[in-house]
Amino acid sequence: MNDVNDVPVPTPRQASRRHVPAGAAVLALLGLIAAGCGAQEPEQTKGAAAESQELTLQPVGAAGPDPFTASTSTAESAPVQPPVPNRSGQGIRTVGAATPGLYGGTHRLGSCDVERQAAYLTADDAKARAFAQATGVEQEKIPEFLRGLTPVVLRADTRITNHGFRDGRADGYQSVLQAGTAVLVDAHGMPRVRCGCGNPLDAPRSAKGSPVLKGEQWNGYRPNQVIVIEPTIQPVKRLLIVNVADNTWIERKAGDDGAQDNVPKTPPPYDPAEGIPDAPPTPPDDPSDPCATTGPGGPPRTVPQKPPSAPPSGPPQNLPETAPPLDLPETAPPQNLPETAPPLDLPETAPPLDPGAGARSLPETAPPLDPAGQAGPVGTPAEGAP
Repeated sequence: MNDVNDVPVPTPRQASRRHVPAGAAVLALLGLIAAGCGAQEPEQTKGAAAESQELTLQPVGAAGPDPFTASTSTAESAPVQPPVPNRSGQGIRTVGAATPGLYGGTHRLGSCDVERQAAYLTADDAKARAFAQATGVEQEKIPEFLRGLTPVVLRADTRITNHGFRDGRADGYQSVLQAGTAVLVDAHGMPRVRCGCGNPLDAPRSAKGSPVLKGEQWNGYRPNQVIVIEPTIQPVKRLLIVNVADNTWIERKAGDDGAQDNVPKTPPPYDPAEGIPDAPPTPPDDPSDPCATTGPGGPPRTVPQKPPSAPPSGPPQNLPETAPPLDLPETAPPQNLPETAPPLDLPETAPPLDPGAGARSLPETAPPLDPAGQAGPVGTPAEGAP
């Protein structure tokens, strides 16, 4: 096994990175929390990880058991901080991954060195293979996958499925990450990598019975303050996170390390110091989606159907088998017109033409024929006529 500390530090990545959603792994996540629209969990996470009652507590500064790599958390990571208050009084709750204020960070500074993380994993073939199996990505695409994630920090103690590297494979176990832990989240807002140890992360699984706590319990840990993150149905283009330095809002582009951070034009309508709401205050973009939520990553909702044109209940209407004929006359009413058109007011015979117009007057009747049976010129007696 290679010593990860011997891997040279690569050149810091550029501010703009191509976003690469992890589709196959996301499908697995959707079926693990609640869901009617998910897929089966990966084969390597079944068995002991799903059945174990052990719950490992992992403070910000602890690598935890069997880490994949050395820490890649940067100096800009958020300091250890108490979790935001849970005012719902409902204990452990599920929060949508795109909920504003769920994550925090520092303006224009990333919480994880992604290029160093990629170098650590690709330097060890066994670790790269195990990481690829746990995340559902192809081994040769691990650097591309990591560059498509967004570095943030948790603002609440968060229940998660963690994976240590043990016996040449990814060994899943249930854990709680302390608020302030640096993580990389995917296009659906779900934590996928813990920067402090390089471990792949997955959605949590229910344990049978009361959990048996392991690890290091930190001051301020309260079981009823722990949250579970639910991934969004549709990919998100940006996250609204809280600047841990001054408690202001940051709009961070998905897949960016913070270099393109902006102040949101319309900040959320609540103070981030008051806690994390259960879901974003805005509805989803596509209400026709049967798996749509009250907000990106919020709890499932019922999509209203188009109201029927007729009442759905009540006695049936007595309708004739065929439609009655329209009350129309058999024929269109006749117009008030004379039976025949009136004769034109014309003279019985045409008037003689005006000789001055160059036409000769014609006799009313043809001239008689001469004895020889030949007609003479018009208007001229035939030859031999008396």
